[in-house]
Amino acid sequence: MSLMAEPDVAEESPVGAVGWVTVSIPAEGAGEVLLPVRGGSEAFAAWAEAPIARNTQVMVVERISARSVLVVPFPHT
Repeated sequence: MSLMAEPDVAEESPVGAVGWVTVSIPAEGAGEVLLPVRGGSEAFAAWAEAPIARNTQVMVVERISARSVLVVPFPHT
């Protein structure tokens, strides 16, 4: 029997994950992205340096909190 605990979901970093914008990200606020997590998909609050439209593919570049991320359009140019 292993004494190691299962990794906490909040500790798994989404940095580098590629997902889709489900709620447009405005210039001065948060939107929402759907990211692959543990074989499924989960919604995260998302911020970006510039507005990003709904249905745009994005990549996570920074984890802000357990359920918030900073994203850029993917592929990033």
